Amino acid sequence: MADLTCERLSISKSPFTDELALVTMIVFYQQKGSKMIKAVFFDLYQTLVRYEPPREELTSQALKDLGIEVKPEILRRPLVVADEFIYQEIARTPLNQRSKEDKMALYARHQEIVLKEAGIEANQKLILGLLGKMQQFDMKLVLFDDVLTALTDLKNRGLILGLISNVDRDITPLLNQLGLTSWLQVVVTSQNAGFNKPQPEIFQAALKQAEVQASEAIYIGDQYQVDVVGANKMGIKGVLLDRGDYFEETTDYPRVQSLTQLVEHLTQ
Repeated sequence: MADLTCERLSISKSPFTDELALVTMIVFYQQKGSKMIKAVFFDLYQTLVRYEPPREELTSQALKDLGIEVKPEILRRPLVVADEFIYQEIARTPLNQRSKEDKMALYARHQEIVLKEAGIEANQKLILGLLGKMQQFDMKLVLFDDVLTALTDLKNRGLILGLISNVDRDITPLLNQLGLTSWLQVVVTSQNAGFNKPQPEIFQAALKQAEVQASEAIYIGDQYQVDVVGANKMGIKGVLLDRGDYFEETTDYPRVQSLTQLVEHLTQ
């Protein structure tokens, strides 16, 4: 997932408590006759990191300021639906190749989808008002609670860890501040690869850096088309990370709600 915010972001790290289940998923694949798994690649946004305060809380506050009362939990699924739209649009034409007007239109459409999915009449005045309010908020990026435990266990087992993200800028400072740099042996973004997920070239770049075959890698992301389908088309084993449990209809690929649920899901 790419960074959609127009706001200035500060970075902090959240505590973590969960135990790793990802390694057992790797064993599962090996038991199914797959080649030995040597590398695990992750998406970044909404997979390893999230926004703080959560976007649903800020959207709820913004709507309240505009005279509309809606609970934050009502907005969670609409945000996921809107994200699916915008990430497919970014995959088609990256943000850095769009004009300022085109980008603002894309962000406005994102807000429109959020409103409509939440059952709110999305007139132009409300859409622009919500967009303006959201741009004023200051959000942090924090790690999900299960991330560092998972990375620790995987690295201790000698697996190559990597990142594949549709980000069109240098994220080295971001990874440093989040404490991720020392964990990731491979970092491939749309900026340095010159391609976006789900294009095969960005996955190929990660495989080349890791010096592994596609059948020896797993990719975990929160977007079905961009992450999971894209990875599988390259021969990489894709896993959908559905932290909100919004994609129950997805049965053609492994689906988990957290890094720690991978074992429970795949050994049933």
